[in-house]
Amino acid sequence: MHFNRRDKDDQFLLEIYKKLLYPRMVEDKMLKLLRQGRIGKWFSGIGQEAIAVGSTLAMQKQEYILPMHRNLGVFTSRNIPLKKLMAQWQGKLTGFTKGRDRSFHFGTQDYKIIGMISHLGPQMALADGIALADVLAKKQHATLVFTGEGATSEGDFHEAVNVASVWNLPVIFLIENNGYGLSTPINEQFKCKNLADKAIGYGIEGIQIDGNNILEVYDTIDRIAKDIRQNPRPVLLECLTFRMRGHEEASGTKYVPQELFDEWEKKDPLSNYEAFLIEEGILNADAIQKLKVQFKSEIESEVEEAFNEPEPTENASDEENDMYFPHQQEIILAETTSTEKRYLDAITDALDLSMEKYPNLVIMGQDIADYGGAFKITDGFTEKYGKGRVRNTPICESAIVGAGLGLSINGYKAVVEMQFADFVTVGFNQIVNNLAKTHYRWGEKADVVVRMPTGAGTGAGPFHSQSNEAWFTKTPGLKVVYPAFPEDAKGLLIAAIEDPNPVLYFEHKYLYRSLSGPVPDGYFTTEIGKAVTLASGNKFTIITYGLGVHWGLEYIKNNPQCGATLIDLRTLQPWDKEAVRNAVKQTGRVLILHEDTLTNGFGAEISAWIAEHCFEYLDAPVIRCASLDTAIPMNKILEDDFLAKSRLATSIEKLLKY
Repeated sequence: MHFNRRDKDDQFLLEIYKKLLYPRMVEDKMLKLLRQGRIGKWFSGIGQEAIAVGSTLAMQKQEYILPMHRNLGVFTSRNIPLKKLMAQWQGKLTGFTKGRDRSFHFGTQDYKIIGMISHLGPQMALADGIALADVLAKKQHATLVFTGEGATSEGDFHEAVNVASVWNLPVIFLIENNGYGLSTPINEQFKCKNLADKAIGYGIEGIQIDGNNILEVYDTIDRIAKDIRQNPRPVLLECLTFRMRGHEEASGTKYVPQELFDEWEKKDPLSNYEAFLIEEGILNADAIQKLKVQFKSEIESEVEEAFNEPEPTENASDEENDMYFPHQQEIILAETTSTEKRYLDAITDALDLSMEKYPNLVIMGQDIADYGGAFKITDGFTEKYGKGRVRNTPICESAIVGAGLGLSINGYKAVVEMQFADFVTVGFNQIVNNLAKTHYRWGEKADVVVRMPTGAGTGAGPFHSQSNEAWFTKTPGLKVVYPAFPEDAKGLLIAAIEDPNPVLYFEHKYLYRSLSGPVPDGYFTTEIGKAVTLASGNKFTIITYGLGVHWGLEYIKNNPQCGATLIDLRTLQPWDKEAVRNAVKQTGRVLILHEDTLTNGFGAEISAWIAEHCFEYLDAPVIRCASLDTAIPMNKILEDDFLAKSRLATSIEKLLKY
């Protein structure tokens, strides 16, 4: 292995050695602890340390790095105390995740490190968002994100690299090619000769280097980072290396031919660099031994201190509260003047006012810039706010939701538009596993609103008409709002954008142009989690939201003596239990109405809660009126029969017979 010191002085070369030796000795200690049964799991990076250490030293301290589970050298090179890391690995209260997650699944703003989740690929889109925030803020920063050769087969890899390429984002996509994805060799994972060649398809630079040569790693990252800070663009860097242990220790290494171990042992990054320093007269055996004694003492001390750190205590309230970033909503009262507006125009108004209030707010979505969006909600926004903040995206929902989280991590707010709520399936993982869990895991906000044009009634068929809110009301960490009127559409969207937590904002596209109403002028907010009573009666209660509100109002208008109370929930997570309880007390009979399909629709949760908490007030079983348990047909006759509205009258009759 050839090392080129270039202009590095002896002291710097020695510091690199210390940074390389330390994580190797920590790894050795972890393996001993594993054999002793004192820890339960370990992902070893032995043989790959040069990549983590060299790249981290080449990045500036204020620049973000997004490593993976074999990159201990990133964390130690950023000088995170081993005691803190060990507390994290052992699930201690003083760990970064308070015992809620393991390994390197955490982030820390103090050290500008954003950890991965187990799905491997999603962190690459976060790097896009982080880099975009730097570009918008005119900071000359680079962002470094790690991935393995196996994850290059995932759609997340393609989406993130493509977005970074199209948007000229200063991201270094570093692929650690260690030959195996768990036990699957590279010849069973991809056909191309070199992963660096994938860069050609994205119109960016691709580089392949010896990932075990720490000076080559350092010099390459240093050169790339300096360049893209001045001339923002992504670079794909493939680092050839080999892991000398299993995927994790329990998996073993029997699937790897012994000759590979023999070959790569000769390329060990630590022993080769050590030999180079000895040859240069910078190191000698005594100095090496002194360093090892010093490090061993430090490691032993910090590991044992971490073992003595307190365990978390059971506290259900703390666990539930920590799903969300602390936020006390300020209710901003509406002005007394109002203007008649369509539902669609109220959403536009909310976005416009929020863009004025928050210069760090970015809107992203397909066709939303010059075209103004599929429904023209952002028409004219690029002229007013520029294409930096109103961004057309490639068709890649996962990357854009992930970029929204990256923007939030780096000090921005994001609104992501799904062209149709149905298309959210392609970004599902980012929403339910990244947006929803980030604050619970390591205390970081996820300041992202996902706009969801939803619902049927337009003859759009199975893939443009779904009411999929129940997919997300099941997920702790998300907030879900669903306005039924133009005024609420404006007030709830402004409130959602103000909220630093992830909010799914459902907007019914059937109402866009068919419903108008008075909308207060100016900036105001509607309380998230607060229902409204639209009609009062004493015979039965209809609990609903979205288009169901208008079905209920139509029924009451056509049956003025029916004696119905109508509750519009407006928010589904959190939802207004007190309003529901009071209505059940008042009437004793409850019908839950929603557009979504019956089985496991959100009405099932309300029904179960009423049965558990309001049973003594009931004079009849809770009845649910929902759409058929089928996909949504396109033909109007079939669609009308599918929708819950077609069964509303008979459902009410059934309820009142008890």
